[in-house]
Amino acid sequence: MTALDFTYDQLAAHVIFGAGAFDKLEAEAARLKCEKLLVLSTPGQQALAEAAAKRLGRRCAGIHAKAVMHVPVEVAAAACAEAQRLNADGAVAIGGGSTIGLGKAIALETGRPIIAVPTTYAGSEMTPIYGLTEAGAKKTGRDPRVLPKSVIYDPLLTVNLPPSVSGPSGMNAVAHCVEALYAENANPVISLLAEQGIAALAKSLPRIMRQPRDVNARAQALYGAWLAGTALGSVGMALHHKLCHTLGGSFNLPHAETHTIVLPHAVAYNAAAAPEAMARIAQALGAASAAAGLFDLAAALGAKPALRDIGMREADLDTAAELACRNPYYNPRPVEQPAIRALLDDAYHGRRPR
Repeated sequence: MTALDFTYDQLAAHVIFGAGAFDKLEAEAARLKCEKLLVLSTPGQQALAEAAAKRLGRRCAGIHAKAVMHVPVEVAAAACAEAQRLNADGAVAIGGGSTIGLGKAIALETGRPIIAVPTTYAGSEMTPIYGLTEAGAKKTGRDPRVLPKSVIYDPLLTVNLPPSVSGPSGMNAVAHCVEALYAENANPVISLLAEQGIAALAKSLPRIMRQPRDVNARAQALYGAWLAGTALGSVGMALHHKLCHTLGGSFNLPHAETHTIVLPHAVAYNAAAAPEAMARIAQALGAASAAAGLFDLAAALGAKPALRDIGMREADLDTAAELACRNPYYNPRPVEQPAIRALLDDAYHGRRPR
């Protein structure tokens, strides 16, 4: 064996990237031979769904603007029923992770293709990972059927994303890159993409905070999100994602904000067990320490620093620690409940990682 022995499954997706790429939506539908596409969005992004429907023209079967955070199974079932009722042969998911997650639920149930048009930096569009929430628990899985067949990245669709949303969304993408660097099945190809993704996001997100309509900064952040999603979809997840899935699914905390707050603490937890990954993260950030650099980046983006700021109750920390230690994901450092409880306490109070 050598230091370069690894296994890598390359994911296949057709990507169109660039300002104005949204206008190629109908051509993509034609390329996929889709004649009746159901357009998905959240209620707050129905105007975007209508813009997609306009571009699809006769290929639009209808609009279903009912996506919500964490993809409850009831919401997924209703969307699948609507697709069946309209005899849709595919879906266009326009928006962030919630909408793309709903599209994945339809693909998982029906096998019909998805065209993803991301308007945030979640990265879900580049992964075969899906998540569904039932009875207060979020369960994730991998299935090649849910990987979108086509992804349209248009930075013009992100210029109206408020800085307060752009920052946490970008930190969510950074988290995908970070965990790819110390994943159980990490490989040198994905590690290169992950490091480049962190660097692209670390440079572009502060510019977006200062000038939200800077299209070049938006394009660079979207590029970083693409790399982050590719990294997340190609290797496994670790402690950080387990914590965020627990906090989101069981306590209904907002997804991107939870990632932003937890990430520096999860990295501090793993620092001694993954020194090479930490060095690459710090280098990409231009920081002396990976954990401190991530904490400082989040602060520079004006992100809320503490779980208590986004609705977590201190009384629930013991339960959260216990849930996070059930069926733990692979992690470079053993997952031990007292240490996880201490990590969550730091995140709850917004302390600088130790």
